[in-house]
Formats: sequence, C-alpha cells, structure tokens
Amino acid sequence: MAKLYFRYGAMNSGKTTALMQAAHNYEERGMAVVIVKPSADSKGKERIVSRLGVGRAVDILLGSQDDATQVLEKAFTKKPFHCVVIDEAQFLQPEQIEALFWYAVEKDIPVLAYGIRTDFQTNGFPGSTRLLELAHEIQELKTICRCGKKAMLNGRKLDGAFIFSGEQVAIDGEHNIEYESLCPSCYRKFEAAGA
Repeated sequence: MAKLYFRYGAMNSGKTTALMQAAHNYEERGMAVVIVKPSADSKGKERIVSRLGVGRAVDILLGSQDDATQVLEKAFTKKPFHCVVIDEAQFLQPEQIEALFWYAVEKDIPVLAYGIRTDFQTNGFPGSTRLLELAHEIQELKTICRCGKKAMLNGRKLDGAFIFSGEQVAIDGEHNIEYESLCPSCYRKFEAAGA
C-alpha cells in the first residue's frame, strides 16, 4: 500500500528543493511524477520556485473547489504516473487532503505533500491540520533562526517590519510581503516589540 507523506518545515527549510529532488529521483529511475500546486499559491504562477533559484513547471494547478481525485484520474489517463508530489500543501482544503489520502491507499500511488504547519500568527492551516491527522508519515525539514536556534515559526514582514495581524494567506514577494523563519524566543521578542 502506498502512503500519504507530509514533509513540513518553517519558511526557508528547503521544502520546494526537497520536492524537486524527490521528483528527480523518481524520474531518474524511469518513473513519471505529477507535480501539483494549489492555485492559491500565485508565486511563480504555473511553476514551483525554490529560494535557491531553481524552478519547475507544474502539471496541475488545483483550485480550492476542485475534486482532487477526479483531477488526478483525468491526468493519469493522459499521462500515467507513479507518484504525486504537492508543493504548498497547506493551501489545500481538508476535503482535498482526505481525497489524497484515499487516492494513495486505493490507487497504490504515493502522495508526497510539502508545506508549512502554521501561519504567521501560529495558527494551523486547515490543509496542514488535516495532513497531520491523516498522513501515514510526517517528517520535519529543519532550518535555523537568525539567532542560530531551530526555527519553528514563520514571521511575516510588511515593508521590512514584522506584523502580527492580517489575512492568513499573503504570498511571499507580493505587496511588499516577505517571511522569516524564527525560533519561538525571537518570534515572541518581535511580537512584543510590535505591541
């Protein structure tokens, strides 16, 4: 039986780079992959883009109302694949995550989902929460804070200053928004300074 995998980490932990390496590993062995990205992630448009500068075209832009199973089955009839790889999985809907779980189990095709657990206010994304509930295997990809400690949280900056209120989804690089990975101590320090 294939599995649903959730590989998560704070911003800058190398999730997209790891995703592209996983896809390359399958392809190097003659196995096809399908690259999926939620349409809510407008960064790179129809590409996934790593902070290292490498990118790759996606096969499927999955809208929030799309039935993940139907979309994958349609893609499979056009080009059979051996693995589903998803970038920015936190933007998927809980129902889509559940469909991906059953897709892996029933079709015996592994699904590798990469994303972050929490937003800039430390609240869970609905897609990530469902992944934490259903994934067969969960792996943390680690990165460090500016102080050298393990970063766990995502600080949002607007025009270079940390902010702690706003909409849950704001894409990195758009409207002067950027993110920084922070340890809990630094996150709390910047939060207190902004209060």
